[in-house]
Amino acid sequence: MSMITPSGRGKGPLKGGARKNENNRIYAFPLPLLFIEPPPSRLRSVLGLLGLSLTQVINPHCEGVFDATTRSVWITNEKDTMLLWRRGFFGKGDLSRSEPSWLARQINIRKAGGKQMTSEEVTAKRRAERRQFKLDRAAAIAAVAAEAEAIFEAEGRVIKPALSGPGIPSAATWRPSSSLTETPTTPSPEEDVEPAELEPLVDVEHLQLTLQEAFFLAWGLDCLTILDPHTGEAMSLQQLWNASQIAHLPPSIPTDPVPPLQFDNPFLINYVVYHHYRSLGWVVKGGIKFCVDYLLYKRGPVFTHAEFAMVVCPVYEDIEDQKASSLQLQNATPAEDTYPGLRDNSGTVPSAT
Repeated sequence: MSMITPSGRGKGPLKGGARKNENNRIYAFPLPLLFIEPPPSRLRSVLGLLGLSLTQVINPHCEGVFDATTRSVWITNEKDTMLLWRRGFFGKGDLSRSEPSWLARQINIRKAGGKQMTSEEVTAKRRAERRQFKLDRAAAIAAVAAEAEAIFEAEGRVIKPALSGPGIPSAATWRPSSSLTETPTTPSPEEDVEPAELEPLVDVEHLQLTLQEAFFLAWGLDCLTILDPHTGEAMSLQQLWNASQIAHLPPSIPTDPVPPLQFDNPFLINYVVYHHYRSLGWVVKGGIKFCVDYLLYKRGPVFTHAEFAMVVCPVYEDIEDQKASSLQLQNATPAEDTYPGLRDNSGTVPSAT
C-alpha cells in the first residue's frame, strides 16, 4: 500500500487481499498519461473504420528542475511527485529508499504513535526479526555442540550435534520476542508538548528522477517540463539532450571548454536500454543496490520482486572507436575466461604442456 499520504482509516495496516486490492486501485495506471475511451457510438465505429479515434488523452504536464551535480531532475511539487510515482513508479524520494514517504513517517511518529507503519518501517522490522532469528538459532546450535562436547569429556561418547530438532529454532517454529513485535517508535522531545503547540510539518522531500527517466517523460511521453536551474526557463529537448550528456562526463576544470560529445556517452547508452524496456511495458528501476544497472518489474516494486536484473555491456563494432574514445565505459572490455590464479608472477598464463 502506498504510504505517500498517511491512511486515515485508523484500523491498522491492510492485510492479504485488502492490501492487494488497495494497491490495484492506487497503481491502476501504468503511465502518467490517461487514455479515456468514449462510450460506444455509431460515430466511433465509423471513425474506427477510417483509422481514427475519439480517445481523449489527459496529460498531467508535470514540472521539474534539472540538477547536473546529482545527474537528476528534482520534482518538488507534491501533486506531481505523487502522480509520477503512482503512475509508473518513476523516480525515488531523496529521503526514502523508494517511494517518497518521509512526511508519512514523520506524521506516523507524531500522531499515530508508530501504529500505522510505512513500507520502510515494515522492512526494518522484518530485517530485525530475521537478524534475531539467526542469532537465536546460532546460540541454540552452539549450546547443543557444547553439550555434546561435555558428554564426550565426561563419558567418552561421541554425539553428533543436531542441526534441527525441538531445541533448534526453525523458520516454522521460531517466534519473535515481544520487543520485536512492538511497533518501533522514535523518541522525540515533542512528546511532552501539547498537540496544539506542535509546529506543522513541512515536507522537505522531493522526487528524484534519473536523467534517463526524465528524458523519457519529456520526449517519449511529453508530460514533463524541465526547468533550467539558473534561468528558471523551460529547457528544450535539444538543451536537455546535451545537458544530460555533459552531466555524465568526467569533471573538468571550469575554465576549460566543454569537451565534444561522443557517441559512447554513458547517458546515451543507458537511455537506449531504458527506453527499450520501458517501451515494452516493463517498469525499469535502478539496480545499484544489487550491483547491476537496472531491475525489470512486471508491474512495479509494490507488487512483486523484480523479474530480471540487468548489467549493460557496451560493445564497439570497431575496436579503433574504443581506442579513440576518451571515455572508459564499464563492462566494455570482454572479461577474460582465464582464472587469475593461473597467472604466474610475471602476469603471463602458463602453457598447458
